[in-house]
Amino acid sequence: MSDTVHLSSPDIGPLEESYLVAALRSGWVAPVGPDLLAFERAVAERVGTGGAVAVNSGTAALHLALLGVGVGPGDVVIVPTLTFIATANAVRYIGARPVFVDCDPRTGNVDVDVVDELVRRLRSRGERVGAIIPVDMFGSCADYTRLTPVCAEAGIPLVEDAAEALGASHRGRPAGSFGRVGALSFNGNKIMTTSGGGMLVSDDTALLARARHLATQAREPTPHYEHRETGYNYRLSNLLAALGRAQLVRLDGMIARRRQLRDQYAKVFAPVPGVELVGAEDADSNCWLTVITVDEEQCGWRAADLAAHLATRSIETRPVWNPMHRQPVFAGAESLLTGAADRLFDHGLALPSGSALTEPQVGQVFGAIDDFLARRAVVGAA
Repeated sequence: MSDTVHLSSPDIGPLEESYLVAALRSGWVAPVGPDLLAFERAVAERVGTGGAVAVNSGTAALHLALLGVGVGPGDVVIVPTLTFIATANAVRYIGARPVFVDCDPRTGNVDVDVVDELVRRLRSRGERVGAIIPVDMFGSCADYTRLTPVCAEAGIPLVEDAAEALGASHRGRPAGSFGRVGALSFNGNKIMTTSGGGMLVSDDTALLARARHLATQAREPTPHYEHRETGYNYRLSNLLAALGRAQLVRLDGMIARRRQLRDQYAKVFAPVPGVELVGAEDADSNCWLTVITVDEEQCGWRAADLAAHLATRSIETRPVWNPMHRQPVFAGAESLLTGAADRLFDHGLALPSGSALTEPQVGQVFGAIDDFLARRAVVGAA
């Protein structure tokens, strides 16, 4: 590992090592095994769904989830413009068409009023809307209290992209449990990791059984290899599931550590005019990433200025997701925009948030921020 302070590094320790060694010694090195099944049960219990299917990425989970709710070629799927590209790519895998919707500027999650307007617009044109995919941004759930009735009234399946939000909740209900099916990610930078991996979670046992079948190359239950349809090589390995089981044991502690960091950021930036934490009022977030927005007119500096300063101290930061409507691969795609995602991209900055940060690294980050703010105060006074 380099000396760079990273945004969200994997938090791995002795417990993970012990689970992996035990899995290796058990002989279950092949893709499916007891750790995989135990991991699925544990995640379903944590999320509060009837079952789960572990796969090799969050993108695979989204792909199978869309197939599971019946999205097909030519359908329209409503996707947040502020998201990682996997959300939109999964729609294209099926031959469906993503239509992008803007976000709430306070949280980065979908703007429910805009979603409602877009649903009415699409249906008035006779479009078949196969699904709506809200994304729980930066570890905070979307406003499902308002969004779920919009989906229900229109008869459109809700597929929850909870890739960033395991361990978060909305009004007491866990992230991943909203809608017909949810998709989780265990990528290396997520709140917990299996190196790479993902999972579908749902109460719909038929949907999960179908996903499990497709994820194992759609092999029929015969003594020989027989396949009646195209499947995918999507299953998570037993060894990586063992890693995930250990991470799940430690999840609450890792969330608490990230919350401590967010609270420290809130304290540091509280007296700075024009700087706000995105989603700061959400007490049920898992605090995956702490993101600030910077109003240059109020504070006299840009988010990019802070990023450049921190980079000189070997501290990684990152702009928020470049909105999908600005991506060349989706040039010309239909969107319903308010400008909120554009503003978050232009003025937002994600700060180091990982639970694996050591105390010296935390001191390095906040020392560098204090130095930046002090220098800017001097310039402003002059």
